[in-house]
Amino acid sequence: MRYVLIAIGVLVMLFLCVVLVGWSLPKHHRVTVKRAYAARPSALYALISDVRSYPSWRSDVTGVEMLSDEGGRPRWRETTRSGGPITYVMEESVPDRKLVARIADTNLPFGGAWTYELTPTGNDGAELMITEDGDVYNPIFRFVSRFVMGHTATIERYLDYLEKRFPAVIIPTG
Repeated sequence: MRYVLIAIGVLVMLFLCVVLVGWSLPKHHRVTVKRAYAARPSALYALISDVRSYPSWRSDVTGVEMLSDEGGRPRWRETTRSGGPITYVMEESVPDRKLVARIADTNLPFGGAWTYELTPTGNDGAELMITEDGDVYNPIFRFVSRFVMGHTATIERYLDYLEKRFPAVIIPTG
């Protein structure tokens, strides 16, 4: 019985540590990841701006439902294998250059926006830079997002799916 109580005490202490560390982390984070592709900006933009086609190239997306526009901006509900549906709105769209999508749901333990910026690299290539301006409201989720998953996990997975359509290339620096 004594060892059971010690084990329970250790688990409670670990849980409290996770909560305390999570509370000490900022709710907002900003991360950026870039990757270059052997594709023109127009081809990349066409794919990432066509939200209806997401299930055809992103295996984590099981469905996309187009919703009524919000102030003239497209909205959609995206369902993934790992969670419930999330509603997004396209905040900004500049063909072949920039797209900004934001989570429109206000009842989730997280929110934020993703900015997709395309830059031509020459030789019919393009660099895609994705910046996540994320908010994690729940302290336990903040801990998990920062220390278990990593803030860039969603962006990296997205870029990996994109790489199955367009080969990634290394851009020489210097």
